[in-house]
Amino acid sequence: MSKHIGYIRVSTLDQNTERQLDGVKLDKVYEEKISGATTQRPQLQACLDYLRDSDFLHIHSMDRLARSMRDIEDLVKELTERGVTVQFHKEGWIFNGKMDATQTLLFQMLGAVSQFERSIIRERQAEGIAKAKAKGKYKGRKPKLSEEEISEIRRRSEEGEEKKTLAEEFGISRQTLYRLIKV
Repeated sequence: MSKHIGYIRVSTLDQNTERQLDGVKLDKVYEEKISGATTQRPQLQACLDYLRDSDFLHIHSMDRLARSMRDIEDLVKELTERGVTVQFHKEGWIFNGKMDATQTLLFQMLGAVSQFERSIIRERQAEGIAKAKAKGKYKGRKPKLSEEEISEIRRRSEEGEEKKTLAEEFGISRQTLYRLIKV
């Protein structure tokens, strides 16, 4: 018996997931609040592992599934080859492995538009940050360690203290520790 599975993703913790797949009757929902840029999305992986032949995967929009057109195409192809039907509600697209040339073209065009839209958003964000920096309103992330702590790390490292121990004590990665020592 086929099941209707939903995958819902928002990029940040303060974003709301309620509007995605609202009103769609689902047997199971996988939801996560994580950037689509990361490949480490545990709920997506669990969803993909759960899906079986004749199941339906419901996703609000293409950009909720993956960041790049290549990733979307690969995932949809993999799923449809397994007998899963994939439906993107915002775009009104249903993929079941029987795509004709027109569907393929439109699928790629929609993905390209989504990528373009994300690029514009990133550009605007960068412009906004640059303007805020110019006005002195944007300082970036505050340093995790004070100058005194950095000096202490350098001194203790020079004295031969184990770097792994120092990194754990100061709550930083070993890569960060090596970068601080190198300077």
